[in-house]
Amino acid sequence: MSFRTLILASAAALALAAGTVGTAAAADLRGTGDLGLVIERAIGQVAVVDRLQNSRLATVKGLGDLSHASVVFGPSERYAYVFGRDGGLTKVDMLTGTIDRRVVQSGNSIGGAISEDGRLVAVANYEPGGVKVFDADTLELLADIPATAIGDGKRSKVVGLEDAPGNRFVFSLYDTDEIWIADFSADPRAPVLTQFAGIGRQPYDALVSEDGRWYIAGLFGEDGLAMLDLWYPERGVRRVLDGYGRGAEPLPVYKMPHLEGWAVAAGKAWLPAIGRHSVLVVDLATWQQVAEIPVHGQPVFVMARPGGRHVWVNFALPDNGTVQVIDTEALAVADTLTPGPGVLHMEFTPRGDRVWLSVRDRDEVHVIDTESRETLAVLPADKPSGIFFTSRAHRIGL
Repeated sequence: MSFRTLILASAAALALAAGTVGTAAAADLRGTGDLGLVIERAIGQVAVVDRLQNSRLATVKGLGDLSHASVVFGPSERYAYVFGRDGGLTKVDMLTGTIDRRVVQSGNSIGGAISEDGRLVAVANYEPGGVKVFDADTLELLADIPATAIGDGKRSKVVGLEDAPGNRFVFSLYDTDEIWIADFSADPRAPVLTQFAGIGRQPYDALVSEDGRWYIAGLFGEDGLAMLDLWYPERGVRRVLDGYGRGAEPLPVYKMPHLEGWAVAAGKAWLPAIGRHSVLVVDLATWQQVAEIPVHGQPVFVMARPGGRHVWVNFALPDNGTVQVIDTEALAVADTLTPGPGVLHMEFTPRGDRVWLSVRDRDEVHVIDTESRETLAVLPADKPSGIFFTSRAHRIGL
């Protein structure tokens, strides 16, 4: 055999070996776009799920108090950041089903957000009141923003923390009726703060519109919403839906509605009314109420199926075994489902073909076909609450 022939034969053998190794390695690889997390609130753990296969892949334990947990994802979708009620911030590796890093950063927290560039994770704290911001890779503390003092060494609780374009975070101060913008675009250790006072009584939760323009805070202390134009923050905060329930006696509130899951469909916003059995419909061009739709109970989440044809609503006690579907063209309830007691959360697949429901009191997660409304799968889960798919990584305000 000539030297040239030997070289060619050796090269062919190496290529064959490399191809074999590459095939074997490829068999062990998987993407992240079909993954999600289900919070198992009672036992401090989360389930990694595959939304395409309707299956449970892994269980991650040791996340602390998850009684009001929420999740955001880094831009690669590989890492989830879980915000626990006990102040825990846990970075979960979605591919290995393990905890990558964890810190307990406060005594009581209420959710968080990730920056536009994915490098910063912010946490809203009740105790001590304020916002802490961490490096998304290492969870190193970069900035500590104390909220306004309210006496006796205490500070206002922070709620409604959302990400906004330009590496900004926007949040509300429940006890002092304020909205703040923290701009991290220049220096992650020295944010520039813009503060708005007197925005309305007791902001309790908030949302950022999908285009990143509007920050809207719900008000617990009065009927109405506080809205800030993030394109023109110098214009200040203005009121919308002021006194929407005027003349009607509000009911006792058994669970605060959530605005982060708000719905935008058919050119309108669909919002839960506090203390009422109704969904408010708002024209996005004028920010005026155009309809009020009677529903089964007090809404908690009002969420649009992708595409906007329908809006799905779940409810607080004693009606939390029911889910209703609103036709956005007819402005009326089109269907009523009864999955079981304790429907705490809904999450649509990115293109809206399915919706996942947590049915806490049956220890189940239901996967439902959004067109036929048939149940496609039931997964076991221990007291499930929040459901979060990795597609959230690419949306503002989630």
